[in-house]
Amino acid sequence: MNTDWNDILQLLLNATGETLYMVLLAGLFTLLIGLPLGVLLFVSRADGLFPLPRLNRGLGAVINLGRSLPFVVMLIALIPLTRLIVGTTLGSTAAVVPITIGAFPFFARIVETALDEVDRGRIEAIVAMGGDIRHVILKVLLPEALPALVAGTTLTLVMLIGFSSMAGVIGGGGLGDLAIRYGYQRFNNQIMVVTVIVLVLLVQGVQNLGDRCVRSLAHRR
Repeated sequence: MNTDWNDILQLLLNATGETLYMVLLAGLFTLLIGLPLGVLLFVSRADGLFPLPRLNRGLGAVINLGRSLPFVVMLIALIPLTRLIVGTTLGSTAAVVPITIGAFPFFARIVETALDEVDRGRIEAIVAMGGDIRHVILKVLLPEALPALVAGTTLTLVMLIGFSSMAGVIGGGGLGDLAIRYGYQRFNNQIMVVTVIVLVLLVQGVQNLGDRCVRSLAHRR
């Protein structure tokens, strides 16, 4: 099948916009869910600031379960939930639901690991001065772990781009859907190649921007 380059460009622009919409919206929800969960995982350890061993084990088990499921399987398994929340299983908005659920357990573990790298001496100093857990989290943990958190956010956004592409399997829209419907099913190699190039450029752009932010934050410290 031969496609006019004007048609390819229009399809590509629409698909890229849908991909950015999915990644940014799912990224926002992933941050809003994953960040507090990661903090809770860290402070609720047996030796943490607010020990809740049972809660920590239960939450850790749920997060590990979410991380262990292949995303393609999760896409299909979450179809009823997606329909319940959004009212449909097709389109970019519907794809945000499984993308977010697939990503926030990963980000929560990144947050926990980033907080674990904070110097214990700083935490003890705040506690010794009478600071409560809120002061420790807001004044020490999050500011000190900010470069690692930005690096983890960058890694998560790159993963979300891949997830958004896989969402094309169930009609989620975006570049993945374009590659499947026009590139694979219609044997259009032009669209397939151009789609791959755009995805690579998106990943490189996000990674480079994230690396610059991390270097800037590390330099200021």
